[in-house]
Order: sequence, then structure tokens, then C-alpha cells
Amino acid sequence: MTNPADRNATLAARDLKHIWHPCTQMHDHETIPMLPIVRGEGAWLIDAEGRRYLDGISSWWTNLFGHANPRIAAALAEQARTLEHVIFAGFTHPPAIELAEELVRITPPGLDKVFFADNGSAAIEVALKMSFHYWLNQGHGEKTRFIALTGSYHGETLGALSVSDVALYRKTYAPLLLTPILAPSPDAYEGEPGETPAQVAARRLDELRALLERHAHETCAVIVEPLVQCAGGMRMYHPDYLVGLRRLCDEYAVHFIADEIAVGFGRTGTLFACEQACPGSGRGAGVSPDFMCLSKGLTGGTLPLSAVLTTNAMYEAFYAEYGAGKAFLHSHSYTGNPLACSAALATLAIFRDEPVLERNRALAAHLARRLEPLRDHPHVAEVRQTGMIAAVELVADKATRRPYAAGERRGLRVYLHGLQHEALLRPLGNVIYFMPPYVTSEAELDHLVEVATAGIARAVAD
Repeated sequence: MTNPADRNATLAARDLKHIWHPCTQMHDHETIPMLPIVRGEGAWLIDAEGRRYLDGISSWWTNLFGHANPRIAAALAEQARTLEHVIFAGFTHPPAIELAEELVRITPPGLDKVFFADNGSAAIEVALKMSFHYWLNQGHGEKTRFIALTGSYHGETLGALSVSDVALYRKTYAPLLLTPILAPSPDAYEGEPGETPAQVAARRLDELRALLERHAHETCAVIVEPLVQCAGGMRMYHPDYLVGLRRLCDEYAVHFIADEIAVGFGRTGTLFACEQACPGSGRGAGVSPDFMCLSKGLTGGTLPLSAVLTTNAMYEAFYAEYGAGKAFLHSHSYTGNPLACSAALATLAIFRDEPVLERNRALAAHLARRLEPLRDHPHVAEVRQTGMIAAVELVADKATRRPYAAGERRGLRVYLHGLQHEALLRPLGNVIYFMPPYVTSEAELDHLVEVATAGIARAVAD
């Protein structure tokens, strides 16, 4: 019989015998522990030996209302007793219908059609293909390219990777990928000395205009992560950029794809990040993209599901007699899965019934106060925050913002320190970030910051 004290090691050994994990150099697990998680409670994960870890990254940014949330679990159980799955071509079911209706109700005006897929990368693939196919159906087959931001990340399938600009993910597969047109990111961290985030956004919009003047004739769409470029290092920018982007897309007849996969569902302080763009005098009016891609928090972190919302005009460009050959022939076996749709409906019901955004704003303010002392740290170039996303940029030299060499893996030291002190912190290189579940308490946020602060001290000690 296995000694209870060896349960983690036993499960880890069984795992490593057969499983190849994502985003991992598997050789690392010769020295870095593989942690078997057997249970979740609220913002906490519990391993096979009973040790607890505060989930500071919402399990890859998916978990909103805590692990094993009883309301979502009950909805899943009820649906599992009724219908687990059905082909979504020629068939439908109430959870998908209700979810589509609710998504149309809560997203920006004009997004009236919903196309379901099963993960974030798939949603990006759908939006890219649909944008290209729209222009083809309209007689503009010359439009075959996409504009993306420097430092962007949109997923790791070939299409999504084609419009990403993080070398760690893209470099190896470059020969297989489309070549995007890269527009300079409005990332406020890259601003000139004394330049405000709004001024950075204005300057970058001028540069985007210059690109569109040269390339609009061959461009299908501009794709951006609104407000926060997450996997690119939690880079943040001013919402004015979204206002200007919408205007430029209209002026130059290209589509605007908003990748809200990571930033949607309350992460940035509003239900969707696009809501923070304020055209004209309508403060908080937001902008409506041509495509909005959603996933991650859509099901509260329980099951894979994604959705692409788009306009009636987009839909009508494909609506024709069969013989016209204009149909959008894209599918996934688990499209519109009833279990996932039911989890999403339960998740959205929590937003509807509880003051989630108000609580998030209070938690975000508390997190900001706790992180404030790190601004003076000699190896911290910046502490930045947008809603329930906060990031600490570690550098070798604060005055010049010279980064640590990637091979030194300073962020990994913070991660390992966190595991030893009941916290899951999984940095992006040398960017230590916080993206906790919305059920995290102020005391639990304190714990995350305290562990991260001690971990940073350890990481920069030599």
C-alpha cells in the first residue's frame, strides 16, 4: 500500500511515464516537482497529500468563481442527466439557444450572431477564416492578410499563431505560418520618457494609419487583445487606442477582431474590455468590434467552450442558396456542447444575480494598495494593473530597464518559492503577475502579495 506521505510522488511518477504536458520542457521535471491536484475549494487547490495552493493565476486565467463552485456544479449535474452532447449541424438544444441569447444581450451592440467552438485558439481560427471568407464572398479575394500588434498572442494553432508575435511560441513554426503585418503595440511600458499612456496610444494610432494606407487593400482585419496583451507579458495600454482602432477600421474597410478570451468577463473592471473605450462624449459607451472572441472565463473555468460573436452583416454575406458556395464550412465535434453551455449559463447567472464587478473593483483596489511598495524595489521597473490583472516587471537594472537574461529564469525562482509557501504564481518570464479568482478574499490577496514579494527578493538575490 502506498504511504500517504508519498502520494504526490507516486502520482507524479505515473503521470511522467505517459503524459506530455503543455508549454513545458519535460526535462525540467527531473528537478521541478509535478504536483498532482486532487481537489479544489474556492480559490484553493489541494494536492494528494493535503497541501494547499492559492490559485493566483485562476488556473490559466479560466476560473472566475472558485474551484468546484456549487452553482456551476449543480447545473452540470442536471444537464448530464438530460443531454450530454448532440451533433450541432442540423440540430440544436436549449442550453445553446439560451446561451447565445444571453451573450448577445450582454456584449456590445451589433454583435447579434454567435458561432460556437471549443477553445480560445479555435475561436481565433473561426474569426480569421470568417473575416477572409466574408471579403471573398464580397468579391475581394485580394484581401488575404491580417494586422496584429507587436507582442501579441492569440493562441497556438497555426492560424492563431500566425497573428501572434511572441517569439517563444512562434519562432519554431515560422515556416508554417502566415506572415502578419505587425503594427507597433500601444503598450504604455514602451512609451517615451514623460509620455502618458494616452499619448502612446495616439502615436501608435498614427503608425497604424500609415500601415493601413499601404496595406488596407490586402488586409482582412486588425486583431488585438483589448487593453492587456496577456501572454506577451501582461502589457497594458490606454482604451483610447480601441476608439481610434474602430474608426480606422471603418475608414479603411477592414474588420476589427477583439480577442477578449483572457480579458473578458470582468477581468479588466468591466464585463468586457471594449466597454472601456469611450468614443465622443459618451463616457463608458464602449466600442463594438466586428468579431468578439470569448472563452476561458465563459464557463467559469469548468469546461472548454468558446464563442465568436459577429454582426448580422457578416452573417448575411454567407447566406445564399447552397449552389452559391458561400457557406462557412467550419466545425468542431463538440461545437455547442450542452454541458459546456450549461456551465456558461450558470456562470453568467452569477454575474446577473450578484454584484461581481463591484466586488472586483474593491478587490482590485486592495491589490493595488498591497503592490504599491514594490514600485520602489531596486529590481522592479514597473507595477501595472488593469482591474483584476496586475503585473510586476523584474529587471536587472531599474534605471535603464535592462532585463534579466531569459536563461537566468528569475521568474522560475518566484514560482518555486510560491509552491513552498502555499501559492500558485506562474510568471511570464520575468513578469510576476496576479490574476486570481473573483472569490479570493482580501486576506488571500495579502498572502499572494507577501509570498510574491518574498519570492522576488529570493529571485534577485544574486
